[in-house]
Amino acid sequence: MNELDVKILTLLQKNSRISISEISALVNLSISATSDRLKKLESSGIISQYTAILNPEVFNKTLMAIMFVNLEHPNFTDKFLAFIQDQEEILECHYLAGNFDYALKIVTKNTATLETILNRIKSVTGIQKTETNVVLSTVKNQYSILPTN
Repeated sequence: MNELDVKILTLLQKNSRISISEISALVNLSISATSDRLKKLESSGIISQYTAILNPEVFNKTLMAIMFVNLEHPNFTDKFLAFIQDQEEILECHYLAGNFDYALKIVTKNTATLETILNRIKSVTGIQKTETNVVLSTVKNQYSILPTN
């Protein structure tokens, strides 16, 4: 990956619907060379997907919380992870080192729906302890890493 690839990736991160002809003009490459580079970035796995980022406010989902979860024993991991996959309000699940086993990013409508979700999570067999923090505002929300070496 070189400087041109980084420029292409940066343009795509700003707008994944940008056309190849627009990219080629902005990076000073031919359309075919830009297309080839883009195909290589995709086939190598550097670009893992293209997606639309939806505005949660439009769907009245303005409450975000981070929940930390401890499991009683690793034997409960599979059941917990299967449960997490089926919960549309849980957008992210991260396995952690430290005081908790998992961190969950939850987005929902209000405190009443958050309470329902939290009770569902807490009822999963094997959950030992949870801690939930409501997000008051988001200072930074970057959806992907920056394309640097």
